[in-house]
Amino acid sequence: MSFISLILDIKLFIIVLLTGISTSSGYIINNFYDSEKDKINRPKRFILGNLISERHQLKIYFILCLITFIVSFFISIKAVLFYSFYMFSIWLYSYRIKRLYWISNFFSTALAVYPFFGVTLYFGAFSYDVILYAFFLFILLFIRDLVKDLQNFRGDWSQQYRTLPIVYGVLKTKLLASFFTLISFILIVELLKIPLGNMRFYFISSIFFVSVWTIFLWTASKQKEYLWLHISLKFWILTGVFSITLIN
Repeated sequence: MSFISLILDIKLFIIVLLTGISTSSGYIINNFYDSEKDKINRPKRFILGNLISERHQLKIYFILCLITFIVSFFISIKAVLFYSFYMFSIWLYSYRIKRLYWISNFFSTALAVYPFFGVTLYFGAFSYDVILYAFFLFILLFIRDLVKDLQNFRGDWSQQYRTLPIVYGVLKTKLLASFFTLISFILIVELLKIPLGNMRFYFISSIFFVSVWTIFLWTASKQKEYLWLHISLKFWILTGVFSITLIN
């Protein structure tokens, strides 16, 4: 498929649009259930996020879900089921699962990767390369989720969330994050064996980035330091997503 035909693909445009809308609905419902915790973890964000009343937040949430559900019919029944499952999973995570350690981290990471498979299914591009890259993405997102738990320790503890740092402690959580960084190195080596064009520079840079990031993880102890680790890893993940365009 040429670049022009890709840009003019209406169904692909709708898929990207619906992914954005359904993800936005997820942020709203997550904010709705996390309001008490955010008073402690993110007081400034709590004030901005609650300029709209909880009643209106729910109205916007249901409207976005309804739009996603109706518009997905223009693609296919499979798309309806795909996005219905996605929105239900986001609600289930926000309402119940995020309070459960281990399960919450894997579930949150799976939700973040899920839209990626929507585009992959549309193109019918399932292959070893795609699965390997998706797994690499999953590992980075999982590490980011662990750091997010470290960042939100005080608020999670006050609301009796059973996150890994609360159940097992900060040290063991950092050890687990470091273990997954080692797995990411193994995946990088495997990905560099595949002809990826200029995207190989992203994976080569990832070796340096992940190494330095892990060092800063072990020196971090304050909420602001964990916040910067979270932001930097999120930036690197987004860089990796955009780097897909470098494959030739």
